[in-house]
Amino acid sequence: MNASVRLSASSLRAHKRRFAGTFLAVFLGVAFLAGTLVMGDTLRASFDTMFGNATSGTDAVVRSADAITTPGESEGVREPVVTDLVGTIEKVPGVAAAAPNIQGAGQLIGRNGDPIGGQGPPTLAGNWIADPELNAYRLAEGHAPRGPGEVVIDRGTAERGDLKIGDTTTLRTPDPVKVTVVGLATFGGEDGMAQVTFTGMTRADAEKYLTAAPGEAATIQVRAGPGVSQQELVDALTPVLPKGVEAITGQESAEENTDMISSQFLSVFTTLLLVFSGVALLVATFSIHNTFAIVVAQRTRENALLRALGAARRQVTVSTLVEASAVAVTASAAGLAGGIGIAAGLQALFPAIGFPFPEGDLVISALSMALPLAVGVVVCLGSALLPAVRAGRTAPLAALRETAVDTSGASRTRAVTGLALIALALGVTLTGVLASPSIWLAATGAVLALIAFVVLGPVASTTAVRVLGGPLDRLRGVTGGLARRNALRSPKRTAATASALMIGVAVVSLFTVFGASLKATMDQTVARSFAGDVAISTPSFGAGGSGLSPRLADAVQRLPEVDTAVGLGRGVAEVDGKGRALTVTDPVALERTFDLGEIRGSMNGLGTDGIAITENEADKQHLKTGEKARLTFTDGRTQTFTVRAVYGQSELAGDYVITRDAWAPHRTQDADTLVAVSFKDGVGTDDGKAAVEKAAAQYGNPEVQTRDEYAQSAAGGIDMMLTLVYALLALAVLIALLGIANTLTLAIHERTRELGLLRAVGQTRSQLRAMVRWESILVAAFGTVGGLALGAFLGWVLVEASDGASDSAFAFAMPPLQLTVVALVGLTAGALAGLRPARRAARLDVLRAIATE
Repeated sequence: MNASVRLSASSLRAHKRRFAGTFLAVFLGVAFLAGTLVMGDTLRASFDTMFGNATSGTDAVVRSADAITTPGESEGVREPVVTDLVGTIEKVPGVAAAAPNIQGAGQLIGRNGDPIGGQGPPTLAGNWIADPELNAYRLAEGHAPRGPGEVVIDRGTAERGDLKIGDTTTLRTPDPVKVTVVGLATFGGEDGMAQVTFTGMTRADAEKYLTAAPGEAATIQVRAGPGVSQQELVDALTPVLPKGVEAITGQESAEENTDMISSQFLSVFTTLLLVFSGVALLVATFSIHNTFAIVVAQRTRENALLRALGAARRQVTVSTLVEASAVAVTASAAGLAGGIGIAAGLQALFPAIGFPFPEGDLVISALSMALPLAVGVVVCLGSALLPAVRAGRTAPLAALRETAVDTSGASRTRAVTGLALIALALGVTLTGVLASPSIWLAATGAVLALIAFVVLGPVASTTAVRVLGGPLDRLRGVTGGLARRNALRSPKRTAATASALMIGVAVVSLFTVFGASLKATMDQTVARSFAGDVAISTPSFGAGGSGLSPRLADAVQRLPEVDTAVGLGRGVAEVDGKGRALTVTDPVALERTFDLGEIRGSMNGLGTDGIAITENEADKQHLKTGEKARLTFTDGRTQTFTVRAVYGQSELAGDYVITRDAWAPHRTQDADTLVAVSFKDGVGTDDGKAAVEKAAAQYGNPEVQTRDEYAQSAAGGIDMMLTLVYALLALAVLIALLGIANTLTLAIHERTRELGLLRAVGQTRSQLRAMVRWESILVAAFGTVGGLALGAFLGWVLVEASDGASDSAFAFAMPPLQLTVVALVGLTAGALAGLRPARRAARLDVLRAIATE
């Protein structure tokens, strides 16, 4: 063992450059994984602290016991509690103070006329609570609101909107309310609660604009007296609360909020980062394996001499694995430091570009350090295992002969195995996508397709390089022909080098195709469902925004240019015990402005006891026109509705439609999400849009868009997602680039004598550089073409699987321009990877190169 360690140490000292690419690949993969885990821990701790600060002075929260949660949402909608309970609660022994917490959506307009926030984090408005312990915000400047229209806003919102004390602006609730800023507040010592905006009003204003009726609040916050624990306070409150109302501790409230953020956003975000960490490590695996395979092949004579001198197979194998361990441990340890740096960089970057991350110190846990270190070491050792075993099998007589060119990768056995795997992958995928829709079958088929591509790579590389390099013979003459032959020398090496780039390009292509398909689906949805001319909306992602005033549609309807204007509001109710979203609208106007497909029954005359549902939901609930459906609302009341219409398409119109009169007794803060407008005959789009914009300006100046603009705006979040994906995948492409460069560098070392002979017979330095660069481009072209094909196939699988799992019809789209850009990036990566090896080859001394053994 000692001899093996000494041999490994000597080899590492003598061949440091050979392992530079391996070191970087492990370093980058581990750094990304460690950065992801540290960032996730930091975010969870920051949200814990943030919500803990929000409830630090609140020992108990009194609220409605039941919540209705619709599919795709983790936070349910609860019935308000009556504020009269405050008097009852204050009389309970152990209660020091109680205050109603009236809260709703409220979006401020900045000095420049644009809304503040709304792209993710909530935009909140509520009553300013006088008790400083129960109020999470602290007044920093000015005074608390005292009269109608006076508000306190957090400092962060004031800075983003360029507002100061004394300024008058508009608050969308969603009805526009003129407000005057009389105070600025802080939250937990910071300028605000992450990117959340908050507007504090008088209790009278909050009841007027944020609730359906006076005397209602979202919750009642309670503070305990000295010596009373939170649980003791809850136990004392529970007996005096009416049926349907509960009390939970302030700690439980904070934990619920953290869990909600985790399930809605944090888990998705960290999972996305972990997936890309996995992609980066998978790409690194190919680069690492290739490096050790080449090093072992180059040291065949050296290992054979060791075997001839008495070294056992085990000693040669252990020697190679010790080298891999040294690289793995040092690179992984450096990667941990790099990961901390990445987490710090992300923590500073994301809030700057509008991501809702709260501030806080980095949290570095033992698991966040131990797991990436272990993964880095295992990946490196696993990648080096087969080359190490191959090194141990070197025969002593190999020292007496030249090493043969490796053509084992193109064997008939590999070809048959690869083709069988492709057939199996296609069969499983098509079954999961077309025959019996199943996400798991489709995913299994996708994984099998990836394995098949890797197995078949060496076989395909021979044909692919001949085809892709064919034009080089004509365009670059002897130089191009030599580059093509060099790439054909070892099909297994070429395929392994290209596989790293292939995986990176495949994942980029997958998301490009899926993103384009989502956009095409949105275009298809709007084109098929929306028959109007313009749409009024308040684009927002996440919980931000305040919606549109329900009075806006009526105001637009009165314009002489408008034929029909219909607003679409949102409600929730339980249907057959399951939460469902309701579309609150004028059904007759909805039918005129949206294509609802075939309608059985009539949308006219739904009244206060009629409902219209989609055909799909009717089948699920076993309902037909004329039959009864029981709906339970958040206020606890159950009402029987008659199904008066069953329509074919949902999409923009939703699955359940009721009238505003039917929703009015159960509503809280009323708002529309969209107003669709159709013009009268002869009214041009420009003239009609201008008239609508003028009318909408009186209601908070929401955005007015044509049908095409609305479709593009609705798909705007896709571009943001793709930008983030491309930025994350740049790491995988970088690792693949390093792998190509490292392979070429090692290959040049292997061909030193050959390159010297080429120079001796007249090849110029520029021709030698061009030969190496074109070899690099050929390898990259093979990886890029394979990645594009695999990515397009996996994109199709993802779209079709989503179509089968969803009620909406997905459209498949192949974006030629974006995929061309991806292909050019792959080829450029190959050209860049070949620059340094080409320069190094051109600098070889001719006589020394010829004399090299």
